[in-house]
Amino acid sequence: MASWLGGLGSGLGQSLGQVGDSLSSLTGQISSFTKDILLEGAEEVGDAATELHVSNSRLREIESINAAQKLENDRLKKVCSDLEEKHEAAELQIKQLSIEYRNQLQQKEVEISHLKARQNALQEQLQKVQTAAQTAQLGAGVLPAATASASYVPEVRHSSGFEGDDMDFGDIIWSQQEINRLSNEVSRLESEVDHWKQIAVSSKVQGTNDAEQSEICKLQNVVKELKQNLSQEIDEHQHELSVLQDAHRQKLVELSRRHREELREYEERIEELENRLQQDGVSTDAVDDPKITEQKKKAQSPDGGQVEELQVVKDLEDEIRKLNHQLSSAKAENKNLLKEQEFAKLEKIQIAQDYEKLKSDFDALQRSVAEQDALLKEQKQPQSKTSLPQDVVSLQQALLEAENEIARLSSLNQELTSAQHKHENILSSNTEDQNSEINQLRQDLERKEHELDESIAERETLIAELEELDKQNQEATQHMITLKEQLSKQHTETDSIIKQLKLDIDCERKKVSELETEKMKAIKELDSQKEKLSHCSYALNDLHITKQQLQDNIKDLQEQLRKAHECNSQSKKEIEELQQRLKEREEELHVSLSKLTEKSNEESNHTCQDLILKDREVEIAKLQNDVSENKRINEDLQKSLSNLRIENGKLMAAIEELKQELSDAISEKKKVHLEKDTLVEALKMEKRQLESELNETEKRLLEQARNYEKTIEDLSKARSMDTSALQLEHERLVKLHQEKDFKLAELKKTIEQMELDHQETKEMLTTSLGGQKQLTDLIKEKEVFIEKYKNQALQAKQELEEYMKVSKKQDVLKQNLEEKDRSLAVMKEENNHLKEEIERLKDQQSRSTPVVEPKTLDIIIELESEVTQLKVIKSNLEEEIKVLKNTIEDQNQATVKLQQSLQEQRKEIDESKLQCQQMNVTHERLFLEKDEEIKNLQKTIEQIKTQLHKERQIIQTDASDLFQETKVQTLNGENGNEKHDLSKAEIERLVKGIKEREMEIKLLNEKNVSLSQQIDQLSKDEVGKLNRIIQEKDLEIQALNARVSSASYRQDVLSLQQQLQAYVLEREQVLAVLSEKTRENSQLKTEYRNIMDMVAAKEAALVRLQEENRRLSNRSENSSQEMSRETIQNLSRIIREKDIEIDALSQKCQTLLTVLQTSSTGADNGAGGVNSNQFEELLQERDKLKQQVKKMEEWKQQVITTVQNMQHESAHLQEELHRLQAQISVESDSTSRLQVDYNGLIQSYEQNEKKLKSFSQELAQVQHSIGQLYSTKDLLLSKLDLVTPSVATAATVSQLSGVQCSPPEALSEESKLLQNELEQLKKKLQEKDSTIRILQENNQRLSDSVATASEIERKSQEGTESEMRQIKEKHDVLQKSLREKDILIKSKSDQLLSVSENLSNKENENELLKQAVTNLKERNLILEMDIRKLKEENEKIVARCREKETEFRALQETNMQFSMMLKEKEFESHSMKEKALAFEKLLKDKEQGKTGELNQLLNEVKSMQEKAVTFQQERDQVMVALKQKQMESSALQSEVQHLHEKEQRLNQELERLRNHLLEMEDSYTREALAAEDREVKLRKKVLILEEKLASSSTAVENASHQASLQVESLQEQLNLVSKQRDETMLQLTISQDQVKQYALSLANLQMVLEQFQQEEKAMYSAELERHQKQSAEWKKKAENLEEKVVSLQESLEEANAALDAASRLTEQLDIKEEQIEELKKEGEVRREMLEDMQNKLMNLMNSTEGKVDKLLMRNLFIGHFHTPKNKRLEVLRLMGSILGLKKEELDQLLSEEQRGVTRWVTGWLGGGAGSKSVPSTPLRPTHQNIFNSSFSELFVKFLETESSPSLPPPKLSVHHMKPLGAAGTGKTSSTPPNSQMQDSPVSGMGRRPDANPFLAPRSAAVPLITPASSSGHLLMKPISDALPTFTPLPVSSDASAGAVLKDLLKQ
Repeated sequence: MASWLGGLGSGLGQSLGQVGDSLSSLTGQISSFTKDILLEGAEEVGDAATELHVSNSRLREIESINAAQKLENDRLKKVCSDLEEKHEAAELQIKQLSIEYRNQLQQKEVEISHLKARQNALQEQLQKVQTAAQTAQLGAGVLPAATASASYVPEVRHSSGFEGDDMDFGDIIWSQQEINRLSNEVSRLESEVDHWKQIAVSSKVQGTNDAEQSEICKLQNVVKELKQNLSQEIDEHQHELSVLQDAHRQKLVELSRRHREELREYEERIEELENRLQQDGVSTDAVDDPKITEQKKKAQSPDGGQVEELQVVKDLEDEIRKLNHQLSSAKAENKNLLKEQEFAKLEKIQIAQDYEKLKSDFDALQRSVAEQDALLKEQKQPQSKTSLPQDVVSLQQALLEAENEIARLSSLNQELTSAQHKHENILSSNTEDQNSEINQLRQDLERKEHELDESIAERETLIAELEELDKQNQEATQHMITLKEQLSKQHTETDSIIKQLKLDIDCERKKVSELETEKMKAIKELDSQKEKLSHCSYALNDLHITKQQLQDNIKDLQEQLRKAHECNSQSKKEIEELQQRLKEREEELHVSLSKLTEKSNEESNHTCQDLILKDREVEIAKLQNDVSENKRINEDLQKSLSNLRIENGKLMAAIEELKQELSDAISEKKKVHLEKDTLVEALKMEKRQLESELNETEKRLLEQARNYEKTIEDLSKARSMDTSALQLEHERLVKLHQEKDFKLAELKKTIEQMELDHQETKEMLTTSLGGQKQLTDLIKEKEVFIEKYKNQALQAKQELEEYMKVSKKQDVLKQNLEEKDRSLAVMKEENNHLKEEIERLKDQQSRSTPVVEPKTLDIIIELESEVTQLKVIKSNLEEEIKVLKNTIEDQNQATVKLQQSLQEQRKEIDESKLQCQQMNVTHERLFLEKDEEIKNLQKTIEQIKTQLHKERQIIQTDASDLFQETKVQTLNGENGNEKHDLSKAEIERLVKGIKEREMEIKLLNEKNVSLSQQIDQLSKDEVGKLNRIIQEKDLEIQALNARVSSASYRQDVLSLQQQLQAYVLEREQVLAVLSEKTRENSQLKTEYRNIMDMVAAKEAALVRLQEENRRLSNRSENSSQEMSRETIQNLSRIIREKDIEIDALSQKCQTLLTVLQTSSTGADNGAGGVNSNQFEELLQERDKLKQQVKKMEEWKQQVITTVQNMQHESAHLQEELHRLQAQISVESDSTSRLQVDYNGLIQSYEQNEKKLKSFSQELAQVQHSIGQLYSTKDLLLSKLDLVTPSVATAATVSQLSGVQCSPPEALSEESKLLQNELEQLKKKLQEKDSTIRILQENNQRLSDSVATASEIERKSQEGTESEMRQIKEKHDVLQKSLREKDILIKSKSDQLLSVSENLSNKENENELLKQAVTNLKERNLILEMDIRKLKEENEKIVARCREKETEFRALQETNMQFSMMLKEKEFESHSMKEKALAFEKLLKDKEQGKTGELNQLLNEVKSMQEKAVTFQQERDQVMVALKQKQMESSALQSEVQHLHEKEQRLNQELERLRNHLLEMEDSYTREALAAEDREVKLRKKVLILEEKLASSSTAVENASHQASLQVESLQEQLNLVSKQRDETMLQLTISQDQVKQYALSLANLQMVLEQFQQEEKAMYSAELERHQKQSAEWKKKAENLEEKVVSLQESLEEANAALDAASRLTEQLDIKEEQIEELKKEGEVRREMLEDMQNKLMNLMNSTEGKVDKLLMRNLFIGHFHTPKNKRLEVLRLMGSILGLKKEELDQLLSEEQRGVTRWVTGWLGGGAGSKSVPSTPLRPTHQNIFNSSFSELFVKFLETESSPSLPPPKLSVHHMKPLGAAGTGKTSSTPPNSQMQDSPVSGMGRRPDANPFLAPRSAAVPLITPASSSGHLLMKPISDALPTFTPLPVSSDASAGAVLKDLLKQ
């Protein structure tokens, strides 16, 4: 808009400048013309009256022309004002539209973000499904059961395309331009947003580029601000220009008005002069010289001539005054104009300054951008080759645009200046003309005073000026005519363009109306399909209900089965109880027999027989009752079986009927579809007929339009149309398009759901059929098995071996089936999750506003890929089924072979049965034990395997969970927080998981070891048991041989030998069995070894991972080792320092004690109290020191223990490190898997790119069609096509690495080092997770880049269209004309053509849609076929599973038979034992001679035993048969219930199908009614169109009437023009005559003209030079300003740097001020302390002024005797000076020394006291026994040593130690010790390790003079402070103690 307004302003300025030039030239020409006319009149024409008449007539004509031009100018001004008002209104409308479009854009961006999030979520779900499909070893059929959710369909608002025809075309164009501009802005903003997002992503990972990116952001902000400033300045300049132009116009109007007034005044003067001349001519009749006439006049009437001349002079003076007044006003105007020019110049200077500033800013920005580019290239290298250069390019482009705008402003300023120069020229010419005329008038006055000839010359000049004015007027009229022609041409061109645009808009409207009709039809079709879908969903719901009922029935059956099993278990328990009772009774029988034998043989025999017979009879009766009950039960079961079979047959018949009904329903459905197709085709035919009728009506309209010419009103109506109607139509179309896309997506989803539901229904039907078939097969197989297994009662060893093999195979198959079941369950769960997520997504979609889903093709492709995956899974399943079939066939063959071998062996077994009963019993027991042990072992092995599988699954699931969690975290991503590392809780969970796995591995190892030990023990135990049994049997055989030694029992011996041989054979068989068992044992051992190898391999893998982890964590370990060494060294240093402290403290304590002892010996009463108190305090301090020493020793021990503990902890932490390394290895495997997935995604991305290319080709075709429509603007398009959009690629993210360890500050932190290592490893784990996330983010970015690429292509197209429209706008603004009739006729024909083309396009699209529908139907059929095949395969698998179950049941029955066999064998063994007892009894009886009775008894016993055996066998068989019958009855009952349920379900389905058919019929009737409604609507539309035709014809008639009126008006104008032409012809003839007259005068004038030209050339050259000089000055000024700007920028940068430095300095100053305030406070505290101490000192000094210190006097006294004899006098003098003795008295005393003093001293001390009183001060290394030195020097040194105070002893704890750095060496510290106490000694040592207060020299450790404020003990203070006889002296802190003592000595 700003650029367009600027263009308008510049155009207006140029046109106004031309008008001003033409006016200036007009004025100049008029003046010259009047001069020429006056000159020629003076020379040639004598008659002044005729000349004046001619000139007056010409002047009037010129005035009339001038008035006409004024009117035209006024009209043009009105037109301009109208245009400006329209422009303002359009701007307001555009602003409103832009606001609305921005709101819409924001909504669309929000919707796009939601769609992107959904797309990402769906992609991740797809990835999860694919990974699940890959991980699943055995695929299974998918069983989705999704209910159709009613999706929300928004209502569509329909509005006809014919509403609001009166719309302003200019507004439409403006709205389109604004839309395009806004779309460009949106695209630019989106690209900027993407760019900043990329920068934000890279900045989050790359911490190094933050500063540079912040600088780039700043620069971009600066650029934006500059752009805003530029736009503001441009607007301001344009406003100023418009203001200046208005002012210029006003000034021109005023000048022209003044000029006209002046011309009128001149004409009046000329008339007056001519009147006077005529008066003069009348008075003189003679034609003589003018001089003679004048003389005559003077002679005749001198008085009258003088009066007239005086009057003329007065008039001329008045005129001169008026002219002077005008001159002054002109000068004032000139001044005003000069001021305005100066203002303009100043504005120009400001503009130039702004331009220079902008230029300098641009240069600086370019430099900074170049520097940043270089830096970024060095740092980022290949990563940021795309992002930053693009920013730089965009910035450069923006700056170039700014420069262009600045250049345009400068050109406008130049035009302004040129206009001002022209204005000045006009003023100058006006002023010059006025001056020349004034001079001429003055000359006329002088000439009139002298001669009248000069008046004639003036007249001639006036005539010449009039001629020039005529010429100039003609030239001006020609110029105006040319301008009018140019304007008319431009008007015609603009009108033609407007008409073309209107034609295009009409075509688009028609297309929109057609699209609306088609959309209505599509919506109705969608509604019908939705109704069908709703019916299908109802059917699906019914199916789901039936499925739930079936599941409930299955649950009931399972409960019944459980009850049957419980009954079985109870019956088993009862059988066991009966067996126990039998055994008890047999034992009672044995007891009774033994008792009977003791009695008399006969009685006992009879009684025993009676009792046994009775008991046996009772038992036989019971058994017979049981048998009869069992038979009854069997008969009942057989009856129920027969009933069930009959019911099964009925159900099968009902199922067949249902199938027939289903097929009939399907055929009816097909017929209905055909009928629907025929209806659709009939509707299409009707549509075509209606379209043909519409075409005919449009042709009629066009013919009527061609007959009429006047259609200006239609255009005005089209112009006055509101933009709101178009906008509403556009929004409605967009909404319709979105709703269509949504409905298509929903239809696809519903179709998928229908397919899934069809699959489920078919599966249900097939499973029900398969279940019935399986029941019949099971019944048959059970009968076969019953027949087979009746004969297979006794089996041998070979059968056992083969059976073991078969059982193993079955275990493998069971495991496979279990795995399949698990995979099925997993798939079902995943399906359920997916369905829930899909439903949630649907809910979200229904809640949110309808959003466009443009990726329906992608969804279809994904569905096709899923179908292919399902087919692959199907093929795998088929292969597995084939393998299972082969295994089943092999098993069947093996069973057949086994049956043959069994039949062969039965005969042999029957023969060897009687001989081998006892051995069989024992061996079978052994076999059962072995089998149980083997089964236990197998169970344990299976448990181990399952545990291993579970561990693997747990590991996999943990890994998958971790990855899922990380995925979820990245999804929640877009806020930044999700991209950080895992939390501590997750790390702890990982560590716990690793520990648990290690514990599980240990448990498994222990279990394996225990199992191996058990296996060894079992094998040993079994061998030992067998050996024992053999030994027992041998012993029994020997006993039998010993018994059977007589000849009468040879037959028995032979039988026994035969038995022995049989036993030998059995022994061999047992040994064979043993060998087999050992083989099995060895196999189990090998399995155990394999497991151990697996464990070993795992351990090896762990070791490898540990090694890798060690490599990774070498740095951290090295750092930790160094840290541990440093800590140990620090500890050792601290311990040494503490020892040194303890030694120093002990020495100080000793010195203090000695001082106290010495002081206490010679103490007075007054001072003794003080010293005793001091002594007590010292003792307390010593105790405290001892306690501190103990604490330090304890702390030392604690430190040592902590060091040891830390070493142990470091070992533990290293173990944890290894575990974490193992975890890292597991996660590296998972990362490799993710990389594989990432490669797959890249492949999918490449496929998407290919699809994008195909879409781009289609887009190119669409663009080509658009280009054909806009063929008139090919040149502009070729320029615009050069712009190519740049796609920004995401910068890859660099991974952060490196772990830094900060050294610990305290000893307590040393234990945290290894924990830090753990945390580092956890961080590494987190980094691995972050790399996984980065891969996922890259995947998302790839998908986002695909979307952005498509968006960028769309935006580029929009940009080209917007630029086209902008160019059209410029043309529209400039070109507006009146040629519209012919173009309207052309537009109507073009509209017809476009409508026909649109119709053909729509028909093609309809055909394509039909083809797509047919393809979808074919696909549906193919999918249904595939589903049927899959269902059949599932049925086969189910049948096999049922067969396996039957086999399993048969095996269970064989196991039961084996148990019965074992019981029989046990019974036989009992009978054999009884036989042995009977033999013994026989032997005894034979000895007694009662052989006959014994034989009878034996025979009876045998018969009874045989009967018992037979009874037991019968009972066992009956029990087995009973159990079988119970099983069969339960199975048949379940089948019966199943069939009943199926009957109910099929009846429900029948009812549902009937209802569905009725609903379908209703829907078809509704559709037929809807079609009739459509016909009625179309007919109504036709009537409306005819009415519109009639209205348009009336409008055309009105237009023709108006056109005729306009023609009449034009004819009138023509008549007027013809009259004007005649008048001009007459004027031409007159002028030609005058030309002939003036030909001679022209020759004279040419000379004058040449002179004038030369003068003008000189003037022009002077002005040119002046302008050149001015331009040079301006250039210099501009250069100076540029230099100033550069210098100012440099100074600005320096000032910024100085400001930064100043800010830092101010911060430092603030810190220093705070420190100063703190120090001041401390100084005040110290001052108060000092004042207190000074007061105390003064009091002390006052109190101790007359006293003598005992200690000092004692030392002086002792020192006197230690000094050599030569220098004892000095000591005595010193003592005297201390005691206050005068020198004279001292001299007297010293002179009497030999006599008195020594004797007194010796007498006082009592002999050798001086030798004993050695001073008790400890000798320091510096304290040498130098007796040669003077006493004063020794005394000074003594005082120095004794007065040097140590640190206050109570504050020598660990926490209150003062570092060495606190005080200077040899100087007093200004701060108290408390202020510089460290928090811990360790930190202090850590900071300054070399400093040690106990190793430092004495001058550093112990200052000589403490400050006055130190609060220590009095003994710790220097002695010089408390000398008794010294006068109080103010001592400075800087002075040393030695200097003070020397001053004292001088006194």
